[in-house]
Amino acid sequence: MTDFNDLIDGYHRFRTSEYRRHHDRWSDLREGQNPRVMVIACSDSRVDPAQIFDTVPGEIFTVRNIANLVPPFETGGGRHGVSAAVEFAVTQLEVPEIVVMGHGSCGGVQASLTGVFDGAPPGEGGFVAHWVDMLHDARAKVVCEHGTGPEATRALELETVRVSIANLRTFPFVAEREAAGELALRGAYFAIRDGVLHVMDESGEFAPV
Repeated sequence: MTDFNDLIDGYHRFRTSEYRRHHDRWSDLREGQNPRVMVIACSDSRVDPAQIFDTVPGEIFTVRNIANLVPPFETGGGRHGVSAAVEFAVTQLEVPEIVVMGHGSCGGVQASLTGVFDGAPPGEGGFVAHWVDMLHDARAKVVCEHGTGPEATRALELETVRVSIANLRTFPFVAEREAAGELALRGAYFAIRDGVLHVMDESGEFAPV
C-alpha cells in the first residue's frame, strides 16, 4: 500500500522522468493555463481522468467528488465547491467542453442504492448521504426498473452522468453558452472491470468507443 513516503519517492521519480520529459510544457504553464476540456469525475482512486485519457499537464481542468455529481444551481446553503469549479472553468477559462465521467464499482452509487448511510450523522456517513441524495429520484426509477442487484448498480452509475449533465444545465452561464454553441456537455463512463470507456450519445445512451 502507498503511504506518504512512497508518494515522496514517486515525486523524485517524477522530477527525473516526467518533469524533464515535459519541461517545455511546464515552462509554458508557469504563465497560466488554457485547458480545452473540463472533466468532472469521481474521487475514486481507480479512475484518474488524466491517466485514462492519457493527457499531459495543462490539458484538462478536473474536479473530482463522490459519484462525479454536480449539484443543481443554487445561491444559498452549501455544496458550492463543484459550482465554483464549474463557474471558473466556464466563465474564466472559457472551456468549450465539459465531460462528466461516471465509472463502475462506484462506492457513492452503492451508498445511494443501499441507503447504508441514510440518517447517519456527519462523521459516520452523513456527509456522504447528504451528497448522494441528489440521486434519490434516479435511484427510485432504477430500483423500480431493475431492483437492487448488479444491473441496478450499473444503471444508477450511468444515471449519475445524466443527473449531473441535467444539473449543469440549471446554471445560467452554462445554459447560455450551450445554447449559443460555445459549450458542449458530454457524458462518459469508464468500466473498471474491463477498462472500456463508454460515451453517451445525444439520446442519453452509452456505447463503447
